[in-house]
Amino acid sequence: MRHGKKFNHLGRTASHRSAMLSNMACSLIEHKRINTTVAKAKALRVYVEPLLTKAKEDTTHNRRIVFSYLQNKEAVTELFRTVAPKIAERNGGYTRIIKTGFRPGDAADTALIELVDFNELYNPNAEEKKTTRRSRRSATAPKKEAVVAEAPVVEEKAAEPTAEAADSTEEKTEE
Repeated sequence: MRHGKKFNHLGRTASHRSAMLSNMACSLIEHKRINTTVAKAKALRVYVEPLLTKAKEDTTHNRRIVFSYLQNKEAVTELFRTVAPKIAERNGGYTRIIKTGFRPGDAADTALIELVDFNELYNPNAEEKKTTRRSRRSATAPKKEAVVAEAPVVEEKAAEPTAEAADSTEEKTEE
């Protein structure tokens, strides 16, 4: 009986389940998104989000705790070097699960689980990039900037004689 057992056993023994979740977490950290079933994605989210929270503070103790779960040095290094700085400001919700339909062989409900801060399409920082990027004007902008860059130099030379001429006219009017 499963009284009071809230997590999904995924039809596996405890050792098989922990090994599978560890491998899936390493793959998620390495590739930033993986395709799997919805049930496994939900179980992986519960497994990996506390590890991501631990990675926000880079201490030897936290590295050892994360390594005890992942058992993969490359994944731990990737987590602490590249993933942790990107999620430093986020207060949880590091992963996103997107349902992708049904698997052809057994009609299992499949999903894509990804790290939120590594998706360029849904990233809130992409709005800032869109304001600086203009596709039509970018082709003409460098030409205008080149002309504008040359024009002030010419205008400054032209502006100096006119300023002197204006001073000379003012002096003449004062006399």
